[in-house]
Amino acid sequence: MTLRQVPNKAEVESYLRDRRNWGRWGDKGSAGAMNLITAEKRVSAAALVKTGRTVSLSRPWAVTPTAENPRPAQHYMTSADRPPGGGAATDFYGVFYHGTATTHIDALCHVWNHDGMWDGRSPDETLTFSGANYGTVDEWSDGILTRGVLLDVPKHRGRPYVTQDAPVHGWELQDIAGAEGVRLEPGDAVMVYSGREAYAADNDGVWGGGSSRPGLHASCLPFVRDSDVSILGWDMMDAEPNGYDIPWSVHGVIFAYGVALLDNSLLQPLAEACAEAGRYEFMLTINPLRVIGGTGSPVNPIAVF
Repeated sequence: MTLRQVPNKAEVESYLRDRRNWGRWGDKGSAGAMNLITAEKRVSAAALVKTGRTVSLSRPWAVTPTAENPRPAQHYMTSADRPPGGGAATDFYGVFYHGTATTHIDALCHVWNHDGMWDGRSPDETLTFSGANYGTVDEWSDGILTRGVLLDVPKHRGRPYVTQDAPVHGWELQDIAGAEGVRLEPGDAVMVYSGREAYAADNDGVWGGGSSRPGLHASCLPFVRDSDVSILGWDMMDAEPNGYDIPWSVHGVIFAYGVALLDNSLLQPLAEACAEAGRYEFMLTINPLRVIGGTGSPVNPIAVF
């Protein structure tokens, strides 16, 4: 593929096969590209904190059924007396968090294609009813802290949101980084803002769900691989249909490169904060639930300026 040319199916399949990170981290492979977040990387990220301003990248707990939330989260509350004269409230949370509604991090055992799971593992040998045994979310249970970078697509385009007829391409992400004056470094968390809230406001409140949605094109795969990022966060995710008759396009960074995904990130407040601060890098913290064998976790990522 030449620069700025939409790849064909053979090229996209090559991105997912010939550029794989399988075996790169040896006996630490279960953590994937999080291995790029070294102690030195965390110290460097912490040095980005100047004002102490914090911004949550999490959407509210999605308890209302919608087209993009067919299996809403559950939240039940109860209260009881505690004599003499006191009381206590308790509640229950339940969620199928994968999908297009709840902000969550995807572990490396979450998806695969015909070549296998992350690091060449077999789904039949890796997955059990009670959890997975490789590439699981508990590999990151000590918490994630790294440099975050926001790539603001609507600002770059001068349009409020990404549309299905104009998906985000990999060369565009490179252009945006240059325009923002940021240089991507190994272990970064790259957050791609596509204007999901504005899009939903013009489309009956819906962005995703079903088989049709705007987002990132498969041409973004080389950008992710070449940038050596540890995490890709996004509000719109990969465009569907992907146009290549393959099960996963940009989601393939999970099983091909060992890169975690922050699905359904709330990035409009972050874009506003970056514009106000005049900077597009920040410290990012993510603390997944400690679920042994889990395929991911609901999270509340926090950007700190």
